[in-house]
Amino acid sequence: MKIDPMIAGFADELTEWRRDIHAHPELGFEEHRTSTLVAERLRAFGCEVATGIGQTGVVGTLRVGNNPKAIALRADMDALPMQEANDFGHRSQTPNTMHACGHDGHTTMLLGAARYLAATRNFDGTVHFIFQPAEEGRGGAQAMIADGLFDQFPCEAVFGMHNFHTLDAGHVMVRPGPTMSGGGIFDIEITGRGAHGALPETGIDPVLIAAHVVTALQSVVARNVAALDAAVVSVTQIHAGDAYNVIPDTAMLRGTFRALRMEVLEALKARIEALARDVAAAFGGRAEPKVQIKVIPVINDAAETAWAAETVAEALGADAVRDDGDIVMASEDFAYMLAEKPGAFLFIGNGRGSVPVHNPRYDFNDEILPVGATLWSRLVETRLKKAG
Repeated sequence: MKIDPMIAGFADELTEWRRDIHAHPELGFEEHRTSTLVAERLRAFGCEVATGIGQTGVVGTLRVGNNPKAIALRADMDALPMQEANDFGHRSQTPNTMHACGHDGHTTMLLGAARYLAATRNFDGTVHFIFQPAEEGRGGAQAMIADGLFDQFPCEAVFGMHNFHTLDAGHVMVRPGPTMSGGGIFDIEITGRGAHGALPETGIDPVLIAAHVVTALQSVVARNVAALDAAVVSVTQIHAGDAYNVIPDTAMLRGTFRALRMEVLEALKARIEALARDVAAAFGGRAEPKVQIKVIPVINDAAETAWAAETVAEALGADAVRDDGDIVMASEDFAYMLAEKPGAFLFIGNGRGSVPVHNPRYDFNDEILPVGATLWSRLVETRLKKAG
């Protein structure tokens, strides 16, 4: 891996920044400490800074020369609502809140690139550093766009990056077209009629109905989605009753669904709603499904992906890049930025075999901080190359 010497020189500071953010995680739209820290550092580097974009979002801007072209780079800042199980010194100091997805590292890598680019100014044009709030299902990208993100900070292309546990540390994976799934959630409230557990014939058992709905939902992907279309439907919660000998009035199912095409997402939504209602009715009960598509699929622009892969190969070495990366069935709201502007979403290896994201023992690999900062910097210098 090729790390810029200047960035390597402040790698220890990047680690300090990242661990400080990790120790002080904040949930979506609550990133007040983090956004303040980001804004202060960007100003210290010499960037123009705008705050409050999408509530707690921050955008730093560097302008060099007279080239009208502009590029945007995005990192996410929010943490997850979960308790950290690590015991190292920089573990979360906030109960039930943890940087379990590596957004602390993403933020730090982009800050590292901003510091380097502000110091060297070896480009001609404009770069916008987008620090997005609320990626974890709370609509931060949509909020920034609704606040006029690309009107205030116009650009020809936008790029994002996420760490990945099945890649060697610092290696990069990218692919054109569908890259991550769109996704949604469902809440299905099932109403029956409560009864004594010894007298089920006097009631309508919502637990039995819930069990049949769960079974029926397993048919959606197998029988309602074409074999070449990737899709997932998972029931992840069942809540019902409080006593051993009481059949409750209601039961609740919750879960998620994912697909790589909007047409399939819409079909999954409709089928989940219909199955829930029809199965409940068959048993004499009632189901009220609330099914929401929360995130659209991540679709990488083919031309921008090819350019990014070539640039990353030049920056980090050809052996460090895969341009035929696997599709990831998780979701990412950077998709909304790619729906507005051409660009690509890249994956950077956190270390093959490392703890996966959304795990209470996850931690970002500090060794890849200068790699990511170098990668971002080379994308800018290549895209906005000085004439002559």
